[in-house]
Amino acid sequence: MIEFMLYLVFGAALGTLGGLFGIGGGLVAIPLLGVWFGLDQQIAQGTALVMVVPNVMLALWRYHQRNRIELRHALPLASMGFCFAWIGSIWAVGIDAQTMRLGFVAFLIALSAYNLMRMFTTNAPASSQMRYSWPWLGVLGAASGTMGGLFGVGGAVVATPVLTSLFGTTQVVAQGLALALALPSTGVTLATYAVHHQVHWAIGVPLAVGGLMSISWGVRIAHALPERLLRGLFCGFLVVCAVMLAFKV
Repeated sequence: MIEFMLYLVFGAALGTLGGLFGIGGGLVAIPLLGVWFGLDQQIAQGTALVMVVPNVMLALWRYHQRNRIELRHALPLASMGFCFAWIGSIWAVGIDAQTMRLGFVAFLIALSAYNLMRMFTTNAPASSQMRYSWPWLGVLGAASGTMGGLFGVGGAVVATPVLTSLFGTTQVVAQGLALALALPSTGVTLATYAVHHQVHWAIGVPLAVGGLMSISWGVRIAHALPERLLRGLFCGFLVVCAVMLAFKV
């Protein structure tokens, strides 16, 4: 019972972060499950997905309520993300756990470096109009889905900075579209990990319950914060996750 409550509180904290950054909480859950709970990399990723899938569903609904997500933009992202996430997840379950962990650290470092670079470069002002549509949204969906399936993070962490920098969306719009991409890709990734017995359900289920209790708070905070501050927090969040997992390696 004590362990269940611990996982519940842990899930609530992760749910708040997931709603704040539009990522479902999986990106921080994976290193914590590996570092604090000693799970192998693939099992940590699969377990985090138990929480991520319902969190993404709820966060997507909340984002859509506050800032309507355009179906014509979400559909190519989601459809291509689904297909390539399935391929990435099949690839992931066959890789050595230590190699996967090293790859995940490299992924976080690259993502952190990209976001840091964006903090110190001048981009064109964000616009309500998408600079590029199909087929470029499909290309982004494929790349993000592959990374999401491989590392169990839903692809939102890849899509969000690209949508703001190259496609010219605001941070909040980017996070909403990234959640639309993440929903089908996380679903097929979780199914693949579960079939290959890479999920710790006793930990994942209470994490999911806790996340559902708190993710709406994170979405509300995201819409209240200034644009630049939200981007800076997202960047710092990625750096912290990379450092935590690097110590475990």
